[in-house]
Amino acid sequence: MVKITTWNINSVRLRMPIVERYLKEHAPDVLCLQEIKCQEQQFPYKAFAELGYEHTAVHGQKGYHGVATVSRIPMQEFSRHDWQDNGEARHVGVEFPSLDGLVLENVYIPAGGDIPDREKNLKFGQKLDFLERMTRWAEKIDRPTLLVGDFNIAPLECDVYDHKALLKVVSHTPLEVETLGLLQGAHEWVDLGRKHIPAPERNYSWWSYRTYWQGKDRGRRLDHMWASPDLAAQSVAHSIAEDTRDWEKPSDHVPLMTEFDL
Repeated sequence: MVKITTWNINSVRLRMPIVERYLKEHAPDVLCLQEIKCQEQQFPYKAFAELGYEHTAVHGQKGYHGVATVSRIPMQEFSRHDWQDNGEARHVGVEFPSLDGLVLENVYIPAGGDIPDREKNLKFGQKLDFLERMTRWAEKIDRPTLLVGDFNIAPLECDVYDHKALLKVVSHTPLEVETLGLLQGAHEWVDLGRKHIPAPERNYSWWSYRTYWQGKDRGRRLDHMWASPDLAAQSVAHSIAEDTRDWEKPSDHVPLMTEFDL
């Protein structure tokens, strides 16, 4: 069995204590992180190595964004994309020779700003373009691949706490959902979160820092793990470590983990 986790950590150096706790309690073989918020030379390689994660692929930048994959299983960097052509570090892929060449793509899709209109909000247009470029890329994938990360879109009505209230809120607008659906269809990706936790079951991965303290469960499912159909058939379990949201100095996202019979 191979266990793979994805987690928007919102600053890996700041959250290293909870990362260490998570790794000790859940023991994934591979951990994909988004929003590491550091340059590659600042990444805590030593801390991960001491925990047994000696294999790393880091695509970072100063202060913002950034993605990293760490593993106990030997791997090699496979891809590094700049989907916006603006230098932002939002994608890194790795390949596992010992797992029949499994490819694991780790992505941090832009949030898209506050106004769901590309004419009024440049960031929203960049988000849509990012997804469209990924769609063209996905059409050409010809090997078992796992695509994970913070997609910054909650696609289903049951993926948010209030569907009607959020229809005009970036992350749940019909246009974003439609655009993400085109990416999913381009490779017939299987949504592992909904394979193992079928709709309409509650399945949130993010709660705002601004409202979480109110205890009203205003969550959204922004983080995802998608697999090629053949690979998805080998997934045997999927879980959400929701308790991490209550740990000291938490991320606003929680980790997702899928277990594969590989």
